[in-house]
Amino acid sequence: MTAYNPALHRFGDVSVRLSVELGRTDMPLREVLALGEGSVVPLNRLTDELLDVTANGRIIAKGEVVTQDGRFALRIVSLAGDDTPGAPAADTGRAKPEVPPLDEAGRDQ
Repeated sequence: MTAYNPALHRFGDVSVRLSVELGRTDMPLREVLALGEGSVVPLNRLTDELLDVTANGRIIAKGEVVTQDGRFALRIVSLAGDDTPGAPAADTGRAKPEVPPLDEAGRDQ
């Protein structure tokens, strides 16, 4: 766990919705209505791409899917804004992913 500013301790019990997006696709409604058991929906993300981790809709990190005790889990690979000059880069064996800039509502620009 990363250390944080002690002044932020009072916010430690605030709940946020943490989500991981596997991928997206656009489909005509007729194709959505035709989906059934066994249907396969191709997504826009490659299998070796890092996933977006969001807190209340804002991208906070990139990660990869792992399994832990028979459940899906997520390994955080990089944090958004973790590109401080002079900061040591963690050796993850991967190139550091680009975290897109966000607009005021927390959406990708």
